[in-house]
Amino acid sequence: MILQRQLESAWGVLIPGGIVAALLCLELSFSQWRVLIVLGLLATTAMLYHKRLRHFVLLPSCVAFASGLALVMMNLDNLK
Repeated sequence: MILQRQLESAWGVLIPGGIVAALLCLELSFSQWRVLIVLGLLATTAMLYHKRLRHFVLLPSCVAFASGLALVMMNLDNLK
């Protein structure tokens, strides 16, 4: 029972991680990543106040977080 609950919560991280991994293959520009992060944060805020969507709030917030990490990695490559 406890293991099942842990696996259910993992989907909120695995799905957005897969989405961002697919987006990395598209080689988006810096400004496109910023727009993606802002949209993820706005969707998270909107989902917090929606009665049914509140349960899926990790999806856009994890996309925004993973996109931010991808953006940081892109900038580290440019500094070398």
